[in-house]
Amino acid sequence: MRKLMIMVIVAAMSVMMATVAFADAKKKVKVGFVYISPVADAGYSYAQDQGRLAIDKLPYVESSFVESVAEGTDSERVVLNFARKGYDVIFGTSFGYMDPMVKVSKKFPNVAFMHCSGFKTTPNMTNYFGRMYQARYLTGMVAGMMSKSNIIGYVAAFPIPEVIRGINAFTLGARAVNPKATVRVVWTKTWYDPALEKDAAISLLDMGADVITQHQDSPGPQEAAQERGKYSIGYNSDMARLAPKSHLTAAVWNWAPLFTNVVEQVRDGVWQGNESLWWGMDQGVVDIAPFGSMVPQNVQDKVNAAKAEIVAGNNAIFVGPLKNQAGKVIIPAGQTLDDPKLLGMSWFVEGVVGNTE
Repeated sequence: MRKLMIMVIVAAMSVMMATVAFADAKKKVKVGFVYISPVADAGYSYAQDQGRLAIDKLPYVESSFVESVAEGTDSERVVLNFARKGYDVIFGTSFGYMDPMVKVSKKFPNVAFMHCSGFKTTPNMTNYFGRMYQARYLTGMVAGMMSKSNIIGYVAAFPIPEVIRGINAFTLGARAVNPKATVRVVWTKTWYDPALEKDAAISLLDMGADVITQHQDSPGPQEAAQERGKYSIGYNSDMARLAPKSHLTAAVWNWAPLFTNVVEQVRDGVWQGNESLWWGMDQGVVDIAPFGSMVPQNVQDKVNAAKAEIVAGNNAIFVGPLKNQAGKVIIPAGQTLDDPKLLGMSWFVEGVVGNTE
């Protein structure tokens, strides 16, 4: 009997030791980030990295990143390297990382793969994004009220739903306060090329635009606007320090709440690979930057009132009747675009000058 008790105690101690060892092994959640552009440029990757720095302060997180990773085979190599090194969560922050991440995720079923802005999933890979169109609408209001020429320039990267949706929301905001406003779009077909982005902004300024905004990763368009004595609206982060004389506000990201949610779920063993995250202004993932000193108080008040409506869920933005560029009603009165249609948006609203190609 005594021998049996000793065996039971030893067995119990072995189980406890194994549990403690496992707990120690998982004390740190290793999180890897893959960025499309440099983190120091105040743009898209900078905003993502601010979220990484926020979770890196958590006692159970150990993070790392690789910047300026091209979409395609190069990104597959970087993602694969993180997985092989035993990272628990890998964030791929650019749309073009989607297919490479799908491929790698199938080889590492115990790793959580988070892809930004895409639509493909696997059992252990899902998507995350923010409802940036809400902030775009508000910055569009600012542009519409500040423009004197009624021509607003938009430097855009690629004609994918994410970018088209933002252009449309911005235009709806501008025309809600200034029905004469038009938004001219120039495509650069690149996420990050400061010189090309600046040249695109200059071409819009030459067309008579007196406010420039963008869906690009660098502050090049902001610099062009300031050099011409015109206004600018930034993207990704507050770009006021880079163009203080022209910067009205910016549509900004705050990834910390979403990243924290993901790593907590992974740590607790409850992360679900089939649950895409698309958080909005009410959850703090998107916002607008502080207004520049040149923005009148009445403009600020009107935009802040609209922001409160969005946060409260009383302004879905894409609510009918809405027309496309040809003047055809696409969203009938009383109808609201649901998420699948928002995520697949491929047409421009009335007021946009440009094509979706």
